[in-house]
Amino acid sequence: MLREDDSAARKVEKLTRINQVLIDRIDRLEESRGSAWSMFQAAVALEQEVLTRTRQLEQAMADLSQRNRELAVARAAAEEANRSKTRFLRAASHDLLQPLSAARLFLSALTDTPMDPQQLELTDRLSGAFESVEQLMHAVLDISRLDSQRIEFNRQPVPLHDLFRKLAAEYAPLAEAKNLKLSFVQTDAVVESDPVFLRRIAQNLISNAIKYTSRGGVVVGVRRQRNTCWLCIYDTGAGIPAVDRNRIFEEFQRLGHDSGTPGMGLGLSIVRRACNKLGHPISLNSEAMRGTVFKVGLPPAESDHCPRPAVKDLLTTTLRGRVALIIENDEAMRRGYELTLQDHLGMVARLCGSTAEAVATMGEEPPEVIIADYHLEHGDTGVAAIEALRSRLNQPVPAIMVTAHRDPDIARTCAAMGVHLMEKPLRPSELGETLARVLG
Repeated sequence: MLREDDSAARKVEKLTRINQVLIDRIDRLEESRGSAWSMFQAAVALEQEVLTRTRQLEQAMADLSQRNRELAVARAAAEEANRSKTRFLRAASHDLLQPLSAARLFLSALTDTPMDPQQLELTDRLSGAFESVEQLMHAVLDISRLDSQRIEFNRQPVPLHDLFRKLAAEYAPLAEAKNLKLSFVQTDAVVESDPVFLRRIAQNLISNAIKYTSRGGVVVGVRRQRNTCWLCIYDTGAGIPAVDRNRIFEEFQRLGHDSGTPGMGLGLSIVRRACNKLGHPISLNSEAMRGTVFKVGLPPAESDHCPRPAVKDLLTTTLRGRVALIIENDEAMRRGYELTLQDHLGMVARLCGSTAEAVATMGEEPPEVIIADYHLEHGDTGVAAIEALRSRLNQPVPAIMVTAHRDPDIARTCAAMGVHLMEKPLRPSELGETLARVLG
């Protein structure tokens, strides 16, 4: 009986262990089934999240594409508006500068006549007013041209002594009016740049220095450092605070609030634009109450020597009695040329308004120099006039082209023809110097 009880006990114990093992296995299976279910649920939730994010990303991409299309349309419209503005200013520049150029020639002729003190004061004020209008016109046209993506520069060797001589004559009266000393350090440096824009850069920097200097003076010179010629403009003004040294290069920005200081705050903006386009580095150093120096880095030309013409001697000995043929369709400009060439320079001026009229005058004494306006009437141009006259005379008569269109194509055409190019409004002194060089 005891054996049977032991056997039964062992069986129960064995069955108990087996049952426990089975229970443990079932528990593990349940646990793994629960983990798999949780993973399945997590995967489903993640998939839903991915789908949601994908739809949001697709919507964002669609919105971005729409914005890009709108920006492209807006950019195209802005570029077309800018091109239209540039075309308008280029087309209008001739009509805007033509009367201004004629008025300057008349005013120059007027100043050569005897006048009483009141008349002298009036002519001085008129000259100042014309100067202000001319500077504003140049500023607007320069900014328009520098903002154009298709701008081309006429890079060539520029003798700085010639540039300094012209700037000295131009700004000496302005400095004298403020009892300032304006000095140009003599130099034989020849640099590579666009002569028109390099002069505009120097004009704006010198004009600015004189405007903001109340005592002392302004010095213009050149410093050579390695492979760079630095055009330096020093002044003894009040200096430029550090916080304003970037702002002054923006449009319509001026130091202080002195309403007596002329200008519209465009000069340094033009300087920065021109220097950036030409690749000329610009810097400034300033110290409070000690003054400011602006520096423009210019590459030296291959030939660093250029003979200095004796302009005054050429004006007195070369021009008197020489015959100039003027081809200009504007009556006021023709009269201005006549007064300047005959009364001021002692030349013989023959006037006509078109190529056909100029060719018809060839029965008279042939001209020794031709001065032609580029933009004539009915599609006629100064280029056609000069070519026709040279062909008729069978010789390359010296010629000067005058234009208000700042167009690189005109500059290239004149260079290929060996014709000197001058821009309106004309300064009588520069016209005389140019004629002396051409005829000399």
